[in-house]
Amino acid sequence: MSASANPRAQSFPLEVTTFLTFSGAQYGKAEEAIRFYVSQFPHSEVEYLTRHGPGDRVPAGELQRAAFTLAGRRFMATESLEDLRFNSSFSLYVRCRTPEELTGLFKGLSEGGTIHMPLGPYPSSELFVWFDDKYGVSWQLEIPASVRH
Repeated sequence: MSASANPRAQSFPLEVTTFLTFSGAQYGKAEEAIRFYVSQFPHSEVEYLTRHGPGDRVPAGELQRAAFTLAGRRFMATESLEDLRFNSSFSLYVRCRTPEELTGLFKGLSEGGTIHMPLGPYPSSELFVWFDDKYGVSWQLEIPASVRH
């Protein structure tokens, strides 16, 4: 059925949202990660957390789905018993306005993580860093060379 033939599909706007699935070694850490991310960015909040009920495939009370905003942008998350992993080829990119903003985010988000490209200037960036955080989510923080303050 096409979207034009489906009245429900027309009742809300098309939206693309990053959806994070915490599994493997990260299973059970989604809510912790979400609350950590929200604490790092201004204009951020947990929108909702839903939990599994009795009779679900996982124990009742465990996180089923969550929605949250980081700097006003919406994300969703879940946990899965499947053996899925975050991969550094997919990163959350943050275009920062000042070196202080970038280094503050880097200091908070990178603790316990793995650095792919160290903090510094690069040909296309006034300041850049690429790392995986302690939850396995990959981040790229940048002040592009074309941005001047």
